[in-house]
Amino acid sequence: MSHVSVTRRYRFCAAHRLHTDHLTAEENWAAFGKCNNPNGHGHNYVVLVTVAGDAGREARQLEELDRVAEDTIVRRFDHHDMNLDPAFADMTTTGENLVKLIWDLLVVRLPAGRLLKVGVIETRDNYFEFAGAGQLIGGSHG
Repeated sequence: MSHVSVTRRYRFCAAHRLHTDHLTAEENWAAFGKCNNPNGHGHNYVVLVTVAGDAGREARQLEELDRVAEDTIVRRFDHHDMNLDPAFADMTTTGENLVKLIWDLLVVRLPAGRLLKVGVIETRDNYFEFAGAGQLIGGSHG
């Protein structure tokens, strides 16, 4: 049976503040600028999930992926403040950390070897991609 890959798109709206208690107020401002606003800010995130599949069984596999993504990503983050999420208790809510977290949440819920990569579009100019351990690609704060 031939193998294909498919990318599905999911969306959620979430707020966050780029801030770390390891830096002073001035250092946080220098590192994160306006994204360090104490009131936070929000984004309309787009998450791209690429999985490997078997040709001829895509519809069933996509239904399962949609269910897992909705349960694991969208319900968790949509209309929430990501700084309050327990997974971000010890890390800043950057796009780099978010894309890695989404990978970690999905990879344990999907069959082994099926998840190929996760991409997160945070803004028009900021895209983050992760394709497994130690493989963060691209990115920018915002």
